[in-house]
Amino acid sequence: MIEQLLLPGSVAAEIMAHARAALPHEACGLLAGSRSDGRATEFHPARNEHSSALRYSVDPDDLVRIVFTIEGAGADLLAIVHSHVGSSAVPSATDVREARYPDALQVIASLADPDAAPVLRLRAWRVGEGAPTEVPIVIG
Repeated sequence: MIEQLLLPGSVAAEIMAHARAALPHEACGLLAGSRSDGRATEFHPARNEHSSALRYSVDPDDLVRIVFTIEGAGADLLAIVHSHVGSSAVPSATDVREARYPDALQVIASLADPDAAPVLRLRAWRVGEGAPTEVPIVIG
């Protein structure tokens, strides 16, 4: 179980740039790395199948391609990443209900307050049975 997510600053910047580029819709993608130490190594942007400001679903073709790429590189799927256009980086009821990968974290990038500290704009969550549990992110 990942106790903290170690996220290089360059990967955090890629996630935020992808989220801004997708406006006015939610962005999504997958985060690869090592589940044994929680270290992220690569962000794989994907298309939002819904093209919506309120919902996301990783495009199925992108999902298959990216998962094969991650596995082919010998990495683990660490997190499903998506953005919230106008709300905080906290899982919505829809995010919790539609979580499909219990071993992967949910990383949420909030675009609601561009002046907020990075630790408030980008947060990680373990979403399973019961309420989501925040997992600390160390950016550096």
